[in-house]
Amino acid sequence: MRGDSPIGASSSLDQIVKAYDVRGTVPDQLNEHIAYALGVGFARFAGSSRVIVARDMRPSGVGLAEAFAGGVTGQGVDVVDIGLASTDMLYFAAGSLDAPGAMFTASHNPAQYNGIKFCLSGARPVGQDSGLDEIRAIADDVLRGSAPATTGHRGLVTTRNLLDPFVDHVLTFIDTEHLRPLRVVADTANGMGGLVVPAVFERLEAVTLEVMYGELDGTFPNHPADPIQPANQRDLQARVVSGGFDIGLAFDGDADRVFVVDETGRGMSGSTTTALLAAAQLRSHPGATILHNLICSRAVPEVVREHGGIPVRTKVGHSFIKQSMAETGAVFGGEHSAHYYFLSNYRADSGLIASMVVLAEMCRTGEPLSVMRKPFERYSSSGEINTSVHDPAAVIGRVAQRFDGFPQDMLDGLTVDAGDWWFNLRPSNTEPLLRLNLEAPSREACDTHVAELLALITTD
Repeated sequence: MRGDSPIGASSSLDQIVKAYDVRGTVPDQLNEHIAYALGVGFARFAGSSRVIVARDMRPSGVGLAEAFAGGVTGQGVDVVDIGLASTDMLYFAAGSLDAPGAMFTASHNPAQYNGIKFCLSGARPVGQDSGLDEIRAIADDVLRGSAPATTGHRGLVTTRNLLDPFVDHVLTFIDTEHLRPLRVVADTANGMGGLVVPAVFERLEAVTLEVMYGELDGTFPNHPADPIQPANQRDLQARVVSGGFDIGLAFDGDADRVFVVDETGRGMSGSTTTALLAAAQLRSHPGATILHNLICSRAVPEVVREHGGIPVRTKVGHSFIKQSMAETGAVFGGEHSAHYYFLSNYRADSGLIASMVVLAEMCRTGEPLSVMRKPFERYSSSGEINTSVHDPAAVIGRVAQRFDGFPQDMLDGLTVDAGDWWFNLRPSNTEPLLRLNLEAPSREACDTHVAELLALITTD
């Protein structure tokens, strides 16, 4: 793969380089020419002697990862190809091998998408303000032909299988000898969970696992690998009930996120799981700092304080969470979107590690999950409601003025504390959308306040 490119390849970088990663449709937005240029950009930015490359099961990932590796090796930098992997396995590789990494995945997006998640050595984050803009600028120069695509020395590509060491790492987060018999069903949605989930669970003698849609198939023939959408949990919820399972686990396409379903078939929000995991971490790390993003339920900081911890509120997004973990020394961080970050996991998120801790907590309490979850669920939530608007900044200003009698902050969009209820209204990074999250003491109050906010947001 050479550095020359078709007309328009350079301009497509504006469409695909997002706040936290690269994401676009293949081949019109993201193709092998662009992947090559991004490989050049990442190699120059990272400044390391080697780069780890991994990919998920999407058919386009093979050619894109190969082209990217060509861009890296053209800079005299070696590539360690770990092949098919979950994103948390790539983070483990970057941490354990102390090298920067690139994961080819579009996570929960449909089959026509692909993308790249970058990290530095030690799994340190790369976002818009921490390297992505620089990578994009270098790639743009390569695509325009204004910068050389290769150096005089070419790096080497070696392959490495890290599945067993990754499984070993995941299992360090629990005491496997204290697990009691549990029946678990996991819907891996034809994503990378089909590789890593069975590899972990086969080590758990007390636990019986059934996998739904475990075949690696990036065309997603059964349902989208996007478990935050309730429709994509329905098959799992039905199977939990019909099969009499103790717990259901719903993984996204690259398996770095997990949503939990209790034995009655009822799903748990990311906030509830964050609160449960936070309490567990504080038992082993008394007085520790716990992070939660600002759209998590109020129950999360309440639980953290009740268990003797220090809650710290952050912006939405993995690069902000990881940076704040480094700054505060937090042992754990959670997001409502079901990303769960662990200090001992190089401050990176892992759906598998979160799953292990939930299972360990079920065994510790001896309670069914439907009972265990109750102390962590205290309010009614709107979920995230997206509204298209012409001028997001103007709408946020209007809403802020309407609620100027209440405490407000602009940490990430507008957050208003209206006493017994609150809301956050923040703009999309990539579209003319406003995202509303609202929480109130009851479902009736929540629905009433949502209707009030939506009427204000959509006022011309």
